[in-house]
Amino acid sequence: MDVKQITQVFESLASFARKCFFGILSVAATPNHIAFIMDGNRRYSKQHNLIDGAGHRVGFSSLMSMLRYCYELGVKYVTIYAFSIENFKRSPEEVQSLMDLMEEKIEGLIKEESIVNQYGVRVYFIGNLKLLSRPVRLAAERAMDATAKNSKAVLSICIAYTSTDEILHAVEESCEERWGKIKVLDDCGAGYGFMELGNERNQEKNTIDVSDIERHMYMAVAPDPDIIIRTSGVTRLSNFLLWQSTSCLLYSPSIMWPEIGFRHLVLAVLDFQKHFYYLNRQKLT
Repeated sequence: MDVKQITQVFESLASFARKCFFGILSVAATPNHIAFIMDGNRRYSKQHNLIDGAGHRVGFSSLMSMLRYCYELGVKYVTIYAFSIENFKRSPEEVQSLMDLMEEKIEGLIKEESIVNQYGVRVYFIGNLKLLSRPVRLAAERAMDATAKNSKAVLSICIAYTSTDEILHAVEESCEERWGKIKVLDDCGAGYGFMELGNERNQEKNTIDVSDIERHMYMAVAPDPDIIIRTSGVTRLSNFLLWQSTSCLLYSPSIMWPEIGFRHLVLAVLDFQKHFYYLNRQKLT
């Protein structure tokens, strides 16, 4: 056998071993949605004396492995924090380098042999996409269109995203929707002169609630996360899924994102199982 065939055999054996292990792990509760804050790519690059951008490329390889492990475990929803709106404050050269890398990797997602097609994953790009460069935005739109019929799992890629921007967007959309309904009632009242319509209009003005805002969230495409994994040992959320994370587990291994591996996912799931009943009670209150 040549090297490629030997590699394929080892990959098949490793995949089988993981599936057996996950079968045992699945006896207890397993997460439906895992979110990742991929922290430490630049520090990893500096620690290993790599050229600029190399840490992010190694990090992308780690991401592909983690996605495979999640889908083998049966996690239906995976969300990744790929690029914050705050990241646009970095040097123009670094931002452009990251945009080029994202465009390259997004195009790779829609190839026939890609992991999203292997596992039937639908891809969403979450955030204020108009802030992206045109090539990246168009690549994101192509990826969403190309995977629109996939239904086995969902990958949400948060790009040009912060929670404050998401909440502001949802409130604005909710207000615009409500104002549109009020205008319709005004027009009806003017046409028919019913007193009841005026009372109904007054009630409508005060009925923007949590469900309206949640319906207009960027992340309305997925349920709230069960686990947020942030690498590099940092325990803050950095403006990521603040609205959705009130009852989820935060797991923070003290390794850089490119160093994350199978055992870290297993430890996060075991920690989730340990705290499952408490977290579940929190969701119900």
